[in-house]
Amino acid sequence: MRAKYLILGLLFQISCFSQNKEVLYNFTSIPQSLLVNPGADVSYKYYFGVPVLSGVSVNLGSSSFSVYDLFADNGIDFNDKVRNIVNKSSRNDKVVTNQQLEVFSGGFRVGGRESRSYVSFGVYQEFDFFMYMPKDMALLALDGNKNYIGKVFHLDDLNVKAEVLSVFHVGFHKKMNDKLVLGGRAKLYSSGANAVSTHNSGYIFTGQQPGTVNLYNQIISSNLELKTSGISRFTKDEYEGNIARDIAHNTFFNGSLGLGVDAGVTYYPKENFQVTASIIDLGFINQSKDIETLTYKGTYQYQGANPDFSGTNDPENVFAEFKKAIPRDTLYNKYTTWRPTKIYASLQYSFGYFRSDNDCNCKEKIKERYRNAAGIQFFGMTAPREPLVAVTAFYKRNIFEKLDLKATYTIDEFSSTNIGLGLSGTIWKLNMYALVNNVLEYKDISKASSAAFQLGINFVFQDSED
Repeated sequence: MRAKYLILGLLFQISCFSQNKEVLYNFTSIPQSLLVNPGADVSYKYYFGVPVLSGVSVNLGSSSFSVYDLFADNGIDFNDKVRNIVNKSSRNDKVVTNQQLEVFSGGFRVGGRESRSYVSFGVYQEFDFFMYMPKDMALLALDGNKNYIGKVFHLDDLNVKAEVLSVFHVGFHKKMNDKLVLGGRAKLYSSGANAVSTHNSGYIFTGQQPGTVNLYNQIISSNLELKTSGISRFTKDEYEGNIARDIAHNTFFNGSLGLGVDAGVTYYPKENFQVTASIIDLGFINQSKDIETLTYKGTYQYQGANPDFSGTNDPENVFAEFKKAIPRDTLYNKYTTWRPTKIYASLQYSFGYFRSDNDCNCKEKIKERYRNAAGIQFFGMTAPREPLVAVTAFYKRNIFEKLDLKATYTIDEFSSTNIGLGLSGTIWKLNMYALVNNVLEYKDISKASSAAFQLGINFVFQDSED
């Protein structure tokens, strides 16, 4: 029964989506677009985000099942639903979860009125989770090995990473001229809790000896390793604190430290043609606080009648031999983790001149802008086995003077029908934005393959005649 609850828990963890922020990328009326391209063509006198409300990002989804598959009232036993989900999945089904919460953010122009240099800064909390579907281990936990005589269950299916951290950052970007914008960002990571188990190998095999009915040859070859930082003290019997509060304290004030950089560029080959590119989270964390590594390494072989573990005479010697052959060891060595690095790029064509009423005056030169823009974006992210990639087509429209719309259509490993919408509007100095992915699935969210949203509130100040 515990194994079934474990598999169910893993399935819920799989209800997560990717870190691709395709609607936010290059949506330059939103200051937070600098977080996905520090070289975005954003200009302002200064801005600051409403604390905790300036940037909220949540992503949910699944590559192989939906909530409906688990909880539909269709007369199918719940255990059978779980088993069906595991059976139809593959070991390459993956989970990538990202949640961000901005604690505070801001930016300002450096120099005088004609300056084209800007500084931005802030702190945000982030949660990352990555896992490949451990199909072989799930099948073994659900059904045992009775119906899988002769099958090899691969232990390298277990591949998982999770981390809670805070990011302190400061960025600088400059319009070099009318064609080129360059930007960079330095980051200080503080990891409050980390768990990683990615370099696993081994197998479990049960074979039946020829000409026999109940005589088996079982081999377990294990090379499993779980590294943790900031977690082990919560598993001790003597711990009496509050886990959520203590992890939050570690995340912002007492975490393992690391460094990272972002870089980005915007280039205009022509006035109405734009090329952008950025690399985000090129960095590492030296995991050094409350570190613990658990290993299960060795080979166990059993030959004979299948032991009966449910009877009164449990084969204690089998357990003892197993523990001796594959011991649990605990190490306390520091280790380094690399951040999941993201790469963005885009091509954009703008068309349809727009003149603001505020620009029509006798003292200033009339400014012309484009009302429409369309193009394509590319996204890639590092992963343990192979990178995650996505391609997005987009359309942007300046609806009113201070109201902008962006629509996206994204194809990735999770969905081929992902349509996103984003709105950004400014009333007086108050900028508000809301971005939603996979809007077609909201007619019945329980059947959704993914769902994601971002929202935030900022105060943006321009010069008086802008």
